[in-house]
Amino acid sequence: MNDMNEKREVTASRAFKEKLFRPFTRAIVEFDMIHPYDKIAVCISGGKDSMLMAKLFQELKRHDKFPFELAFIVMDPGYNPENRKMIEDNAEKLGIPIQIVDTKIFDAVYKIDKSPCYLCARMRRGWLYKYARELGCNKIALGHHYDDVIETNLMGMLWGGQIQTMMPKLRSQNYEGMELIRPMYYVRERDIENWRDKNELTFLRCACRFTEACEDDNSSKRLETKLLIRELKKTNPRVEANIFNSMRNVNIDTVLAYKQHGDVHKFTDDYDERGGET
Repeated sequence: MNDMNEKREVTASRAFKEKLFRPFTRAIVEFDMIHPYDKIAVCISGGKDSMLMAKLFQELKRHDKFPFELAFIVMDPGYNPENRKMIEDNAEKLGIPIQIVDTKIFDAVYKIDKSPCYLCARMRRGWLYKYARELGCNKIALGHHYDDVIETNLMGMLWGGQIQTMMPKLRSQNYEGMELIRPMYYVRERDIENWRDKNELTFLRCACRFTEACEDDNSSKRLETKLLIRELKKTNPRVEANIFNSMRNVNIDTVLAYKQHGDVHKFTDDYDERGGET
């Protein structure tokens, strides 16, 4: 009975409702992520974000406004025994009925010198789609949050030379009928951390066997971007919201070029037909 009470307390607080569940449902409604009779593969990496996402989905299911199904998937790419046990223990503590699928992705990318993380991520995504479809799912849910979105946007500009948004949902090009959704789109990382700390939970910081000390890797571009945003916020408290909202307010008339469906469109293409400056 005590264990059941503890699991209930994880989702019962006012902060959970206001800071986590409300932005979670806002994204789902605004971006039309879930439909009746969907079967959603909730993809759990073992970190704080995906574990919280699983709890939020359980809370959404409890409200039962329309029928949909959930499958909580952990894709093991070759975790160390200690990391795998931590995932299993946390899932049990939080009352999440996970299904683990074993792969050897870490072994496959071990000897790759160029962009092993990119290849690993693509392979993991492919396995998730494949296994989710075998379970009869039509959607996979990933735990990317608000801060991931703005950091990715800024990283693309500073180091990729492109403006490209981490979209809230995407149709799979390789798995027909499958869709990726990101229901944590409006959830702030600081609120996830508060939830973790308040409930005295410990999650994996980095599950990759080759970069297990990644939380101390101050050279990563994502951490560099995170620190840059933190520094800018000291003089501009709205800098995070401005980065996020800039992706909603793209003025095509004032960009040099843009891509759409693989085609490049330049401002000179219809320059003569445009009106003059107003």
